[in-house]
Amino acid sequence: MKQFHFSKYDPSENTKSGFDKLLDLFLQLLTFTSGDVNEAMQWLNELDKEYGLTDDEYGIGDFLEDLKEKGYIDENRQNGTIKITSKTEQGIRKKSLEEIFGKLKKTKQGNHQTYKTGQGDEINPDTRPFQFGDTMEQIDFTASIRNAQVSHGIDSFRMAEDDLEIRETDFKSQTSTVLMIDISHSMILYGEDRITPAKKVAMALSELILTKYPKDTLDIVVFGNDAWTIDIKDLPYLQVGPYHTNTVAGLQLAMELLRKRRNPNKQIFMITDGKPTCLKTGNRYYKNSFGIDRKILNRCMSLATQCKKLKIPVTTFMIASDPYLQKFVQEFTETNNGKAFFASLDKLGAFIFRDFESGKRKTVY
Repeated sequence: MKQFHFSKYDPSENTKSGFDKLLDLFLQLLTFTSGDVNEAMQWLNELDKEYGLTDDEYGIGDFLEDLKEKGYIDENRQNGTIKITSKTEQGIRKKSLEEIFGKLKKTKQGNHQTYKTGQGDEINPDTRPFQFGDTMEQIDFTASIRNAQVSHGIDSFRMAEDDLEIRETDFKSQTSTVLMIDISHSMILYGEDRITPAKKVAMALSELILTKYPKDTLDIVVFGNDAWTIDIKDLPYLQVGPYHTNTVAGLQLAMELLRKRRNPNKQIFMITDGKPTCLKTGNRYYKNSFGIDRKILNRCMSLATQCKKLKIPVTTFMIASDPYLQKFVQEFTETNNGKAFFASLDKLGAFIFRDFESGKRKTVY
């Protein structure tokens, strides 16, 4: 029986330095302020006043100087502007990855699949009986010898076909992913910040691919009235705008990007909080925010069908309970034969990573 010993929390046992403690918070604030150092520092000052984050030995001024010396921020001496560096951009991505994976490991869903280290095919803990066509490399000799001993005994030891056990292997496939992020004005309406969790997921996913799956590709597409790509390094600065939701433009650009990829495995993740409300015809925008517009819907369904023919599944993550959105996503998913999830903002990362990882693994017999 397991026994647990609990002790009173002692803040003095926290071994993090004053700089490291403030850095964690500073990176979080930069995500909320879209990379604005001045605004993040103002928030940090307010939090320091409220919660006493610093002391007489190490203050906010010391932290600011350390940020400069350690290469986290760069100050333009001519105009006094301060910007974050590429080191900070990577730090924000790593922080997002740690935050989301930390939650993911503790979640009750329990479906997150991880990979063992090594190259090529990976050993799976599951075994099965031998079948015609299995190779010698797949035989689990330890289990097979044990089966033979049990079946025939030590004195008359022999191994029959029925004694053989096969160790299954998992094949890691390369995947090209396009992550679509809705930046329409509704992503910050009604006092609810939906863009920051979406940014965190995008940064965590990009850091995961860069570090763990370097042969994979990830493109980031943002869509409002129009759609365009952004670099991974620009994710911390992403902001919403006074836009409608042109889902068609986002899907068209995502498909165009995936056509250029040679990987046979392609997928689209779409994070959105609203139904499609905009369509560009020539140089004019067709907009309708009232209900589901049949003209816009038909164009979306046409693209869903095209994606299905090209074997590009679209997984939609709804971060709002809008009934019009749910109706659209249901019809879109049925047409594309993709997947759809309603994800609360705090579970958004868990849903995306579960689907991303499960899409990269299949059992080889």
